[in-house]
Amino acid sequence: MRRRAAVLCGAALVVAGSVTAAPADARTAHPAAAPAAGISWKKCGTTDRPTLQCGTVRVPLDRRAPSGRQVSLALTRIPHTAHTSQGPLLVNPGGPGGSGLSLAAFVASALPKAVAAQYDVVGFDPRGVGESGPALDCAPGHFKAVRPDSVPATPALEQAGLARVRSFAGACARKYASVLPHIDTVDAARDMDAVREALGAPRLSYFGYSYGTYLGAVYAKLYPHRVRRLVLDSVVDPAGIWYEDNLRQDVAFDARHRAFLAWVARNDAAYGLGTDPAVVEAKWYAMRAALAREPAGGKVGASELEDTFMPGGYYNGYWPLLAQAFAAYAKDGKSDALVAAYDDLGAVDASGDNGYSVYTAVQCRDAAWPRDWRQWRADTWAVHDKAPFMAWNNAWYNAPCAFWPVPAERPVDIANDALPPVLLFQATDDAATPYEGGVRVHRMLAGSRLVVEEGGGNHGVTLSGNTCLDGHLAAYLRDGTVPRAQGGAAADAVCPKTPDPKPLSGKAAAPAHGTGGARGAAALHDLVRFRG
Repeated sequence: MRRRAAVLCGAALVVAGSVTAAPADARTAHPAAAPAAGISWKKCGTTDRPTLQCGTVRVPLDRRAPSGRQVSLALTRIPHTAHTSQGPLLVNPGGPGGSGLSLAAFVASALPKAVAAQYDVVGFDPRGVGESGPALDCAPGHFKAVRPDSVPATPALEQAGLARVRSFAGACARKYASVLPHIDTVDAARDMDAVREALGAPRLSYFGYSYGTYLGAVYAKLYPHRVRRLVLDSVVDPAGIWYEDNLRQDVAFDARHRAFLAWVARNDAAYGLGTDPAVVEAKWYAMRAALAREPAGGKVGASELEDTFMPGGYYNGYWPLLAQAFAAYAKDGKSDALVAAYDDLGAVDASGDNGYSVYTAVQCRDAAWPRDWRQWRADTWAVHDKAPFMAWNNAWYNAPCAFWPVPAERPVDIANDALPPVLLFQATDDAATPYEGGVRVHRMLAGSRLVVEEGGGNHGVTLSGNTCLDGHLAAYLRDGTVPRAQGGAAADAVCPKTPDPKPLSGKAAAPAHGTGGARGAAALHDLVRFRG
């Protein structure tokens, strides 16, 4: 079961004058306190990853009390094998709430061998996540099926949704009152510097996907002279942390869902749902209405259907699986494939509960959210009217922030002119982190370079089989080589999109993992979690 650990990308209301270089509280005066003895690495290799090592770093929960309560950060490492090392390369899959322990081995194996050999590739679980302790889990089973229909078409549905999110926020307050004030992006960035110190490295390199791009940019703002190389793939728009980003995301996901439905129409020979995308779309919403009345298998209602199809907005490699399940239900009334797709892509297990708890803790703490539910209602209905696919689903996902028990900080102004060249990657049709965010960060990070996948719609585009994108990544990590724009172009390099997938052959009912680049893309998107 894939664990929906939380997007990349939420968003929060930012008003003029509300952005600061770092949260304006006493924590900013206290640097990260790292263990003096470094890290005791232990072998934890597997057959596929025999050199993998595991370790732990302990850091203060509250940096204003460095001798007080400590929290642990779980780490993994693939050590360098080259004669000369370029130091640590920290990797992060996004979220917030995503575990990075498995990402280190993936990145080390997906990079060209000669490049990976020069780095100690280090994965980590941020505070509160996974193997780090304490690991948050505010309300186990919060996403247990069947949930109320996400679209609050009646007052009763709206009250049911509000009761769920208030209950979640209250459970977090009761279980983690002393921890929640210290779960945010700035604390995670300071933890990264504690890891750097424990590794004994004067500088570090960093490679982050999705929310990990914002985490990396915040680290670079706090510690610009500690950055050696910085790669940001699928870039969060810092102008909307986090409420506004979610509203923009709703529109982008609706467009990406329509792209999926158009792909289904183009492949009518395989799916038989019609050659007109509008007809296919009508059938999808008819399926949603039917599931709202009678959930498939007793667990896939309207909200769970959205959960199942949302991953298709992150990665088109899931489209064949989703189209097959859609066709089986819409044409023949068969729900087995739909239930299996939900179990594979939409259902949330214990790890997902943990990821969601950290997601809300970070996003609700990072920035101010509207506290008046009437604003949420008005804004979400306005988006839903033009982009209905996930507007309300996304609103409820983030709505605990309307009732969060911990005061919010102010977003970090990531603008920076003190960094070495930074390399950004962005697909033009990315739904989770729309293209405009990549362009904005390119302007805010002086000397950065932007590589664009023209027409691409996936989220997390490097190490997914696109040789053009991966060539720029490898050159940068190898020796710092970056492309340069010609004639004032917004992008410094443009790569063609990775081709859309083909329908599954026969009666296969699993994601098209394929071979080579396709296999790597599927592996990456299992690590770069949905809503992360």
